[in-house]
Amino acid sequence: MELSDLLAPDAVIGNLKVTSKKQALQELASRAAQIIKIGDFKTDERAIFDVLLERERLGTTGVGHGVAIPHGKLPGLTKLHGLFARLEHPVDFDAIDDVPVDLIFVLLAPEKAGADHLKALARVSRLLRDKARCERLRNTDHSDALYALLMDSASSHAA
Repeated sequence: MELSDLLAPDAVIGNLKVTSKKQALQELASRAAQIIKIGDFKTDERAIFDVLLERERLGTTGVGHGVAIPHGKLPGLTKLHGLFARLEHPVDFDAIDDVPVDLIFVLLAPEKAGADHLKALARVSRLLRDKARCERLRNTDHSDALYALLMDSASSHAA
């Protein structure tokens, strides 16, 4: 699975202005709802937010080093979808290392994604574990440049 299968250029946000974890999840759910369609209809923003919030209740998706990977399964989806955001200012995400988060990759999967969901999570996790890559992502707030950095780095980390 290629990262380009998960992430479209319009699903990259270069300078998201939020002040809390909840607000970040709300904004990302709103942006995802604008991008993801189920059939001929846009996905319900509230459904996405609820899926992400429920996953956070199970345990934080703040994986450390300023990175979070909120994810969940959404009824009606036919394929995996990703959304990446660089936050203007880091927010407390209850991360495992207590470091505020400024890079977020949301992953939404069909209810029956199974192994594909896990493979995509592993792929994104490997991608964002690279400290040098994350620094490059932090040093630009242009969506196009972020997308290019993610795609360039993805080619060297095939799953």
